[in-house]
Amino acid sequence: MYNGFVHLHNLLRWVIIILLLIVIIRHLTGMLGRKPFLPKDKRLSLILTTTVHIQFLIGLYQWIFGNFGFRLIKAAGGMGEVMKNAAMRFWVVEHITGMLIATVLVTMARNFSKKPYPDQSKQTRLFWLYFVAFLLIIASVPWPFREGIARPIFPGIR
Repeated sequence: MYNGFVHLHNLLRWVIIILLLIVIIRHLTGMLGRKPFLPKDKRLSLILTTTVHIQFLIGLYQWIFGNFGFRLIKAAGGMGEVMKNAAMRFWVVEHITGMLIATVLVTMARNFSKKPYPDQSKQTRLFWLYFVAFLLIIASVPWPFREGIARPIFPGIR
């Protein structure tokens, strides 16, 4: 079951990145072109927020029951040792913290999209919230080129 969650977590990463790129482009063009905020924008924010929340819950499960959270802290001999090691610190602290903040930003954007603000204000605010969430996610992913924490782009596929 754990390996299934790892693969699902990886797959959802790509879904979230693609959805974020779509909403960022939509809100950027809406902001610059003074376009109205459409029901489609609201639906996209719901789909994105739901996907991000599912992804975070899967990640939290992995952190609690997998090898890169509580077990890593215990194996290292405590948080002091974890914080001295860049790779362990990434998994125990940086990855989950970055993703938590990104999840909060996406949730804030979703809540803001439901409010009766002027379209231009919505487009601008949503662009920035999604853009910062995107940057945090990109910075918090263990990309294959990141020494010590690298993970394959598609785990299980050679």
